[in-house]
Amino acid sequence: MLDIKQFLLAIKQIAEEKGIPEQSVLETVEAAIAAAYKRDYGKKGQIIKAKLDQETGDIEVTQTHYVVEGMDEEGNITGQLPIKLIEEKPDFLEMEARPRRRQGVEALPKSEIENKEEEELKIKFNPEKHILLEDAKKKNKKAKVGDELITNLETHTDFGRIAAQTAKQVVIQRLREAERGAIYEEFKKREGEVVSGVIQRKEGLLVFVDIGKTNGILTTTEQVPGENYRIGSRLRFLILKVDETPRGPVVILSRAHSKLVHGLFQMEVPEIDSGSVEVKAIAREAGSRTKIAVTSKESGVDPIGSLVGQKGVRVQTVINELSGEKIDIIMWSEKETEFISNSFSPAKVLNVKIIDNDRRHALVEVSDDQFSLAIGKRGQNVRLAAKLTGWKIDVRSPKEKVGFDEVETPKEETEEAQGAEK
Repeated sequence: MLDIKQFLLAIKQIAEEKGIPEQSVLETVEAAIAAAYKRDYGKKGQIIKAKLDQETGDIEVTQTHYVVEGMDEEGNITGQLPIKLIEEKPDFLEMEARPRRRQGVEALPKSEIENKEEEELKIKFNPEKHILLEDAKKKNKKAKVGDELITNLETHTDFGRIAAQTAKQVVIQRLREAERGAIYEEFKKREGEVVSGVIQRKEGLLVFVDIGKTNGILTTTEQVPGENYRIGSRLRFLILKVDETPRGPVVILSRAHSKLVHGLFQMEVPEIDSGSVEVKAIAREAGSRTKIAVTSKESGVDPIGSLVGQKGVRVQTVINELSGEKIDIIMWSEKETEFISNSFSPAKVLNVKIIDNDRRHALVEVSDDQFSLAIGKRGQNVRLAAKLTGWKIDVRSPKEKVGFDEVETPKEETEEAQGAEK
């Protein structure tokens, strides 16, 4: 006889190891028992289910029949088809499709085409799976089309070798599916979070990272140019997105996204996590330089000082994690001219003039000795300032009469920068 206490303990251990609910493990075992029973004692087309009593350890085996309206001369089910019967897996259906007449179909309205396709669906009546309404009413007067008629079957516990093997395969498959589902649900909720991972292997240009219960993938577009991903090294990554595929969940990681910078600062700066300091925008050229705009929601809290930390410890920790990437911390302002001026840090701006407010076009004036610093190497500083503020910016020195080094912010980069704090 089944030792129910030991059995339930084993189920609990499996659930903890796989990270799946105990009920899912129990349902898997019941499905395996039903599969073994059908293999040795069932018939083709039967819908057999098993139920385990968690108090006594007794197993109840039942057969399900779908109540259908009628059957035509060809043996096909007539009338309304039960929804569960239509949605049942194709492997268990015995369907016969009429030859489709293509002539004139294209000229019909879409609704009529769909109706014709529905009419083509024919399901053979199987007495092991279906029961006519008139016969169902003899067993249950309240029966109606679409109901499920449950019949208890004789319980057997002696299964053959093939049936046992079938049960084993069902358990393995169901547990694998449940585990994949649990992993997907867990990491789907964590999209946008920063996680720690170990570089596991490389396959071509792809980098596979061990992030705990599964492996994440670092694609080429999410890698930082020049960054070395040595096998065995530990880094932090942004969970960019999680996709569900037939082979299981795929976790896409990123080292290049601006939200990674936001997440790293959130881990190092308690004021961001508490909400007293807010990150308003981030502009990043991964591997080279980042500008981050911050503001304070509480009086007496210095947002820039909070991110820098005592003796620069906090910002240096983030810089080290980003392999030495330079970070400019900018004070955000509601005044557009002030924010644009601040965005050029470390360069000092003399004046900001709004040329066209609707088109978000501004002119920035800097002194001669600050001009090269304002532009930056290969225009990087003014380019990041444009991304950070979302403005099209011209830069000139006092001696210049016409603005130059015009930089326009790509729309997608502006949206990414302004949405980094979300």
